[in-house]
Amino acid sequence: MAKYKKRVRNMYSQSSENFSISRSKIELFVECPLCFYLDRKMGLGRPSMPGWTLNTAVDRLLKKEFDIYRARQERHPLMVEYGINAVPMQHDDLPVWRDDVWHFVGASVIDDRTGLQIQGIVDDVWVTPNNEIHLVDYKATSTTSEISLEDEYKSGYKRQIEIYQWIFRKMGFDVSPTGYFVYANGIKDRDLFDNKLEFDLTILTHFGENSWVGPTIQEIKTVLDGDDLPEPGEECEYCEYRRLIGEVEG
Repeated sequence: MAKYKKRVRNMYSQSSENFSISRSKIELFVECPLCFYLDRKMGLGRPSMPGWTLNTAVDRLLKKEFDIYRARQERHPLMVEYGINAVPMQHDDLPVWRDDVWHFVGASVIDDRTGLQIQGIVDDVWVTPNNEIHLVDYKATSTTSEISLEDEYKSGYKRQIEIYQWIFRKMGFDVSPTGYFVYANGIKDRDLFDNKLEFDLTILTHFGENSWVGPTIQEIKTVLDGDDLPEPGEECEYCEYRRLIGEVEG
């Protein structure tokens, strides 16, 4: 793993024009304004973690599978099973929204109140016969518990969909408040590995409420324009770790 270094690029200043704030950085701000400030303004991001390579592989395979039905403009069998009257959307900008070209931008829009460029990389977009769209995210897990969105940490998943909905509404699309999570759950109770993993696919529905997104973006701008360090998040383990290290070091 590379030695930790302070970032010297992509840092906010008041002269920044259309400074980019990704969906994940909005989530970071919600978790901990202090960690967000240190990251975006001081170049001191949280230490990196190993990538979720298996999850990435599942995402890629699901995209390929849904792309088959996208080309046919037919419902995926899972969509039929769950009674979803939509098909995977065809759009010239879909490769950009999904970041198939690895530019790390995705769908983006300039917030007219703050001048910040809000962006997010989506997994899929489904469209109904009356051109209403549903934002879709793929998730991979392995559990014997019932798949749900009610675990504490999954509130971030819900915010993720709601930010996507906010972005696409600002882009001028007719966005349904209903978002979907396609969950791939690795089956655990097989006797043999047999050189393969098997997954059960489930669709979970979330009714998004994104009235919080605009005010949060305004709060982000206020924090970025300020010179004082904001308070840490109450549950931020990174800030608590730094505090305890500070006590030890005196």
